[in-house]
Amino acid sequence: MKRPGWALPRPAFARSRKLTEEEEALWARLAQTITPLEPQRRIAPVAQPKPADSAEALPPPPKRIKGRVPPPLPPPPTATPAPRPLDRHGLDAGWDKRLAKGMVAPDFSLDLHGFTLDEAHARLDHGLTLARQQQARLVLLITGRPRPAGSSRGAIRAHVADWLAQGAHGHAIAALRVAHVRHGGAGALYIVLKRQR
Repeated sequence: MKRPGWALPRPAFARSRKLTEEEEALWARLAQTITPLEPQRRIAPVAQPKPADSAEALPPPPKRIKGRVPPPLPPPPTATPAPRPLDRHGLDAGWDKRLAKGMVAPDFSLDLHGFTLDEAHARLDHGLTLARQQQARLVLLITGRPRPAGSSRGAIRAHVADWLAQGAHGHAIAALRVAHVRHGGAGALYIVLKRQR
């Protein structure tokens, strides 16, 4: 006698073609006479192992569908390159030449001499806010000379590039260059701001 909730699987030849009405009727009558040897077992789904690194795991190749060629896989994601340091940003040749010869007058000056690191950082942020409000293109930043080896002097200059790159105005800076002797030389920097649109 057939147990409730149990179904006799279809024969193998029925999977490759559709059964006729007569074959369906015969199969149904046969299925009613069958008693399973064991009660139906529930098979727990097998947990798929997780890939070691999901970033490196690639999707399986697409299956071929009856003569059609599947579309190509999308390229794997590439890591975004690290941002370029501000002192290596490119300017057009005219700007670089005029800055190197000291032919451009700064639109805004900011002196960080005599301040602690925290005060200098806050003053730099505030000064760049004012410079951008005035639509300045070239800011002269007086920091003092770079730190000599083994010296405690030049701490502000050592931090300025990081403050600018990571600060709120980093996206508005086109380039950072050492100032011409006329404007302070190695003790000062030019901050070239992007044109505001």
